[in-house]
Amino acid sequence: MPKTNTNVIKKAQATAEPLQLTNSVIELVNWPSISSRSPSALPPINEKVFALQTTRGTSSLVFPPKVISKISTVAPCQNVVPEDKKSPFDFFNLGLHVGDTIEKVTNNRNLLSNYISQQLTINPANKRPAFNEPIKIQWLDQVHGNQVAEITSVSSKAITADATITRQKNIALAIMTADCLPILLSNTEGSEIAAIHGGWRPLAANIIEQTLDKMASDSGDIIAWLGPCIGKEAFEVGSEVRDTFINQNKVFDGAFVEQKSGKYLADLHVIAQLQLTSCGVSVIANLADCTYQRTDKYYSYRKEQVTGRMASIICRR
Repeated sequence: MPKTNTNVIKKAQATAEPLQLTNSVIELVNWPSISSRSPSALPPINEKVFALQTTRGTSSLVFPPKVISKISTVAPCQNVVPEDKKSPFDFFNLGLHVGDTIEKVTNNRNLLSNYISQQLTINPANKRPAFNEPIKIQWLDQVHGNQVAEITSVSSKAITADATITRQKNIALAIMTADCLPILLSNTEGSEIAAIHGGWRPLAANIIEQTLDKMASDSGDIIAWLGPCIGKEAFEVGSEVRDTFINQNKVFDGAFVEQKSGKYLADLHVIAQLQLTSCGVSVIANLADCTYQRTDKYYSYRKEQVTGRMASIICRR
């Protein structure tokens, strides 16, 4: 396995869109530039693929009237909640399995679906949205395995898998995280996309390679985005976790730093980068925010135990 080429690992610029859904819940993913490969033939990937990540939010939610009017579930809370009265799921939890109320989570998911639909119908010429029916999001029952599902139509029930692939429009692929690494993939044409749940167990089970093998695109034409997860200064693991990777390839040794306790600090970003580059993916964006250290912005299961889930979502334009 070749060493990671740091020249092609570029910082993702996750910039907030003008506040149309919430004050701080949505951040858009800006993909790394691919113009150097074929400057005249390939427009920016952002023109072909829409991707975002959610956060836990830091203030009361604000929604456009057109979005609210389309939603039949519980209306969103419009008031700032005092710090000592907040639940562990405030403000924008998307996980149905964590103990939050079904009504609140369903409402958040509907709002997110409507937001994506609105963004996809923006006319680049005048920037005015034409609101249509919500785009459908495929949610998963993530089991920390390496199963990859190819999505041709959205199921109303969560699919058991830790990665998804689609070539269809009007389908959004979602990965939920609260410390694990979200990975989004697109080919340079924007005609095939994938989303991967990159916890250490799926990564150890080679979920990246499994996903790339099921994609019709050549790995050399794939662009990857690695999102926020528990960082290299906070993710302490036992020697058995390190051994799982080292036994596969000694190159992973660089992703682990031994501590005086005999445990190791692990770097999920480095592990994923090594696996991607070994499969032929060379354009990789890396947004290395630490969820454990930034619980003001992100949910962290390891730090909080009872907490919500964020989503990283990708769909074709």
